[in-house]
Amino acid sequence: MEAYAPNRKTAVITGASSGIGREVALQAARKGYAIIAVARRRDRLDDLCAEIQRFGGACVPVTLDVTQSGAAERIVEAARVRFGRIDVLFNGAGYASAGALLEQSDTLLDQQWNLHVGAPLRLTRAALPLLRESKGQVLFVGSGLARTPAPYYGTYCAAKAAVRATATQLRRELRGSGIAVTYVDPGAVVSEFAEVSGLRAYAGRAPVERVATAIVRGFEKRPATLNAVPLHALSAAMGDLFPQLADALVFANVKPPAKTAGAPVPQPQPQPAPSPQPEVALEAQSDFDRALEPVARRMERVKLPPAFLAQLLRPGDDVQLSDAAMRWAGMPNKNERAALAEALDALTAGGFLERTGDESWRVVRSAQ
Repeated sequence: MEAYAPNRKTAVITGASSGIGREVALQAARKGYAIIAVARRRDRLDDLCAEIQRFGGACVPVTLDVTQSGAAERIVEAARVRFGRIDVLFNGAGYASAGALLEQSDTLLDQQWNLHVGAPLRLTRAALPLLRESKGQVLFVGSGLARTPAPYYGTYCAAKAAVRATATQLRRELRGSGIAVTYVDPGAVVSEFAEVSGLRAYAGRAPVERVATAIVRGFEKRPATLNAVPLHALSAAMGDLFPQLADALVFANVKPPAKTAGAPVPQPQPQPAPSPQPEVALEAQSDFDRALEPVARRMERVKLPPAFLAQLLRPGDDVQLSDAAMRWAGMPNKNERAALAEALDALTAGGFLERTGDESWRVVRSAQ
């Protein structure tokens, strides 16, 4: 791992622990970029950096949640100290919150906006001095769903539409600064994202390696809009022109989350103001501990912290398996998703949750 390399182009990649972000980091490193790899899961970042270093690349892991207070400044400082510059900022962190738009809690609405719009803006603002020096590039990852929204993923689609507008706005405001701003439509990608989010597979989905190759090529071409899979982008654009046809196609490829299918719209529940990264202190052998005892070893194997589960237990809140899995693991694999489901079932048996659907629960009791 290089300590300082002022002449080496540097790429900051958020969401680097899996999916598109991980593959972009690998391909950019092979092109000679030093990598600041940002994500929440240190073990996956360590694996990524080890792989990059094996072929002679430079990678620094930065383990944090990009929505945390001060996260942007920490990321930029890591790039400045280790490599002295930022040439590319790739805002790749994200997850989809499942559920009908009007059934989303205030917490979920805020999380999607903060993750997809607020955090990238704060990081871009913090990186601006270094980007001006390098005449660098900022990339915002959007989605075809920004143009043709999918039902039951309304919060995600709305946030991605805002990302698209944000990229256009910044490109115009930074014109003449030497900084390129690129909006990336990755298309539909073969990854864990679609499976976890509930989007049905179809034959036209592109391999993540192909999408990442197009993105890394865009580091040199610096386009205003980068359609990684042009046919997918064209399909999304056609949705604007033929909305009724788009409605039919969207419903054929999207299944509602269990809670949404035929479920009544819940009445608003009073919620306490969320505090950033709350620490939940639990006494030894509390009811919470005892409820998780049957799955404790399983949780240890997948590194599912009890504190994460405790943070979910806000009485009156709804818990969706897909959303919780994304919040915990970013892009969870099948094993991680299954372990989380077992833990939530254990909490149900312990009286902390009540099941409202195949993959949904309502919190009836806090961890304390």
